Amino acid sequence: MRLVQFMGTGTGRAARIAAGAAFVAGGAAAGGGWWLLSVIGLVPIAAGVFGFCLLAPLFREPLRGRPHA
Repeated sequence: MRLVQFMGTGTGRAARIAAGAAFVAGGAAAGGGWWLLSVIGLVPIAAGVFGFCLLAPLFREPLRGRPHA
């Protein structure tokens, strides 16, 4: 799937990190029970930093992506 392939690129990794940072910032800004949004935002940040895609196994792709030639 094209989305999973995109997430394996450097731009896709940066997008996951940015989305996670937005969740963390939104949860912190909202306060109260919204702190859980900040915790959830750590998942896409970790995925981008460590180079894995949690959606990939749903499409029968490897978790860490395919090496590019």
